[in-house]
Amino acid sequence: MNEAFFFLIDTVFSLILMVVMLRLWLQLVRADFYNPLSQFVVKATNPLIIPLRRVIPSIGPLDTASLLLALLVAAAKVVTIQLLLAGQVNIGATALGAVVVFFKEAFSLLFWVIVIRAILSWFSQGRNPMEHLLHQLTEPLLSPIRKVIPPMGGLDLSVLVLLVGLQFLQILVQSLVSGLF
Repeated sequence: MNEAFFFLIDTVFSLILMVVMLRLWLQLVRADFYNPLSQFVVKATNPLIIPLRRVIPSIGPLDTASLLLALLVAAAKVVTIQLLLAGQVNIGATALGAVVVFFKEAFSLLFWVIVIRAILSWFSQGRNPMEHLLHQLTEPLLSPIRKVIPPMGGLDLSVLVLLVGLQFLQILVQSLVSGLF
């Protein structure tokens, strides 16, 4: 029974966090905000981000209100799990846990966006607005890899290299965090 509640809590908080992170990512790469997916992300996050923006200014291209909201959602996830498991909240563990959850979900979001873009590239003819948005999100990460490893025989290995690098970073961060405890 507890496993079902933990699954539900994890899923709900992860989806909310991914939507907030997606908004942050869309703003960092200056993606097309008239895209249907972008419109959904903006409308879903505006009720929480607009009040934060009145208090917290942006720093250059970084929307600090979106970043703070993502960290607050990650902290809320950690606090909820702490309350369910132990019945109390540890502030230090909450702060560190929020940062860990933030990076874990960022890696997960990046992984799935890259995988979906790769799969769409096999079937789509490039006229899909979703594919265009995924291209805008991932191209800043893939183009530097393509400069080093150009497509060979029509096969673009930059996606594979990015996914392997992403997995490497995720394992490295997990080992560093587990080494702290």
